[in-house]
Amino acid sequence: MQQKSIPFHKTGYFSSLICDYLAEKENLSQFYNRFPNIENFKHQIEEKRISFREQSRAVLAHAVKGQYNDLEASELTLQNIESLSLENTFTITTGHQLNLFTGPLYFLYKIVSAINLSKTLKKTYPEYNFVPVYWMATEDHDFDEINYFNFKGKKVQWNRESQGAVGELSLEGLEDVFNLYSQELGISKNADYLRDLFNNAYLNHDNLADATRYLANELFKDYGLVIVDANDIDLKKQFAPFVEDELLNQNAFKSVSETNKALSKAYGIQVNPREINLFYLKENLRERIVFEDDLYKVLNTEISWSKQDIQKELFEHPERFSPNVIMRPLYQEAILPNLCYIGGGGELAYWFQLKQFFNKVDIPFPILLLRNSVLIKTEQQADKLKKLHISDEDIFLKRDTFINKKVREISNINIDFSTQKEHLETQFEALFKLAEQTDKSFLGAVKAQEIKQKKGLENLEKRLLKAQKKTLADQVSRITELQEQLFPGRSLQERNTNFSEFYLEYGDQLIPKLIEYLEPLKGEFIILNL
Repeated sequence: MQQKSIPFHKTGYFSSLICDYLAEKENLSQFYNRFPNIENFKHQIEEKRISFREQSRAVLAHAVKGQYNDLEASELTLQNIESLSLENTFTITTGHQLNLFTGPLYFLYKIVSAINLSKTLKKTYPEYNFVPVYWMATEDHDFDEINYFNFKGKKVQWNRESQGAVGELSLEGLEDVFNLYSQELGISKNADYLRDLFNNAYLNHDNLADATRYLANELFKDYGLVIVDANDIDLKKQFAPFVEDELLNQNAFKSVSETNKALSKAYGIQVNPREINLFYLKENLRERIVFEDDLYKVLNTEISWSKQDIQKELFEHPERFSPNVIMRPLYQEAILPNLCYIGGGGELAYWFQLKQFFNKVDIPFPILLLRNSVLIKTEQQADKLKKLHISDEDIFLKRDTFINKKVREISNINIDFSTQKEHLETQFEALFKLAEQTDKSFLGAVKAQEIKQKKGLENLEKRLLKAQKKTLADQVSRITELQEQLFPGRSLQERNTNFSEFYLEYGDQLIPKLIEYLEPLKGEFIILNL
């Protein structure tokens, strides 16, 4: 086992917003609370301890315990659930959609980041308990984003119609998916485990939420992971005052819109707020709530209420009100004694839009931590990279840049016209001075000639490079094939490949190795040779 890492900004796969955050650029400081270093957690603990009510702890512990009634939890997980009622317990949370069979690899990295940060904090602050939490996005309704996973270059897809919240979706049709996937697994001890895992998760449960809870628990129960389904009536009751405020005052829209004006001066905006950032949720229904003509209405239905009636509906049925992407972070932080949210770059981007809103509703804003990102290389791949003199930085280059760089390196002809371009610039500097001293009307002609000759050199360089690529076709084929293995579809491995590909190879050592080597506060992209 070998572990290396490179800075996120050198990978070329992370936005300027995330890179600037990791660099602690001053212009971003107004959009978050505290930077994720170990010292800052002391202040975060104190802030959350003061604000989080004892009653909320009791409701949370009782609700989560009920969600585990039909699940075989580990002793460590049960201890963590019990500890949620204690005032010295805090959570470290990550969330994810209910992707079929976990979806891409980074599902694992998110949870491992939460587990390992909890361990790190316990070593530093032993007087407190830190519970890693996986928040299941059971109320989402974007079925097309979660109904497949990639396995050995093939798309394993669950085709069916879907309405309403995905967590309540029945598992009809997954037997066909299982049969297809089972055939692809082959024959081995690890393949048999994966078959049993898929079968027990999806063919022995009634809905997608229960299946995902079972799956995540099986993979991570030994590490005390606590899985929370927020689509819970008792938890929704705790959040009802914030829902009422959203319906009546639209503070999210006002606050986030103001933040977006400031944030958009330097960065792109991830999400835009609605005037009301809530859905109405019933069986096979999850539609936006809007306020029109002095009535609250549910889009694409005949459902509507007056102000008094919707308050009555909220009081009697809080479970029917579902937060959207703007309100979900507030829901999480209102019902959990949470210190830190761990997410990918896209997730953190919309969290940066919410700090002012959290201040408005007087809920502590969590520390934001970019999840661990990992590139896994087999020993064979690592050996090939070494023989081909491909560095860790090289392998992250975009395809054309990668090929051009390697062709220049392995070619016995120097196809780099940088020196010629410098000579050309020096010559034209002299010509510009001459035109200035003689007839300034020639400056335009000199400039045009400079552009023409530079373009000519660039075109000649490209043509020679193309010709050399043909000469070195075998070498180019080997390096591009290797990069495609590590970056399938020209994207990060973790965003494409399912964990089961690696489980086939490494079996029950896969997750322990990730637990051993992932460092959530390291702040760099990790490369593992397994």
